[in-house]
Amino acid sequence: MANYILATCSTADISLEHMQARKIEYIGFPFFLNEKEYRDDLFQTVAPKEFYQMMRDGVETRTSQPNADAFKGFVKRFFDEGKDVILLNLSSGLSGSQTSACIAREELKEEYPERKLYVVDSLGASAGMGVLVDKMADLRDEGMSIDDLYAWTETNKLKVHHWFFSTDLTFYVKGGRVSRVAGWFGTILKICPLLNMDNNGKLIPREKIRGKANVIKRIVEKMVECADKGTEYKDKCYISHSDCYEDALQVKTLVEEAFPSLKGKVEINNIGTTIGSHTGPGTVALFFFGKERKD
Repeated sequence: MANYILATCSTADISLEHMQARKIEYIGFPFFLNEKEYRDDLFQTVAPKEFYQMMRDGVETRTSQPNADAFKGFVKRFFDEGKDVILLNLSSGLSGSQTSACIAREELKEEYPERKLYVVDSLGASAGMGVLVDKMADLRDEGMSIDDLYAWTETNKLKVHHWFFSTDLTFYVKGGRVSRVAGWFGTILKICPLLNMDNNGKLIPREKIRGKANVIKRIVEKMVECADKGTEYKDKCYISHSDCYEDALQVKTLVEEAFPSLKGKVEINNIGTTIGSHTGPGTVALFFFGKERKD
């Protein structure tokens, strides 16, 4: 195995067991419950159902990001072991963590001039980062050098597609992403917005779909349209959900029916505390490789 560290953020929304099995290190983002600070440890401290029930019960949630010192402390322990690091970071379109990590990289250059730290702006989030870092782990295990892996990731990161829908607009309204009037009408009419990630790493509303069954069908249609080689897609597919496993399972079933050549079964993950603090419960997201995102 290559003698460098592959790392990402807790916002990749894959399990601790997955991280450990693939030998991927992670830095946890801070989050707050009623102003008490926690560290995102991939649901080791607070379970997914507990977290989302607290949101339903009115517990105030907010998020922060690791500062430059946190990134420096995270990387230094690997540098002290004589290992270089490649870090896949949360989209700069959603967070300032990319800036913090780049500041840390520049400061570490002075203390460790012989070491390398590559910081990749994923332009993605949740298990979109997860499916990408998992692919990076495959390439690392095949013997790819850290320099070539960085180049490959920069070239291919916009080929990861992120499609989201929500059946509960409560926290989109609360966070200002949907107006109160639109949220009220959306709830009454059972509107489920379908969103995706653009090439600047920002979430963009694409369609307003009435009814859960219709949006579940539509998100799979989007994968048919966008996946590499259409229904002949042969790579991995991940799903994330925020306490709506049955909805995620329906998407998984339809994807596996539509894409018989998938690499393994569709993997279902929990949306973590950072992303979930903004979506609230009721969101399902679908991630796969496809044509390069252009807008």
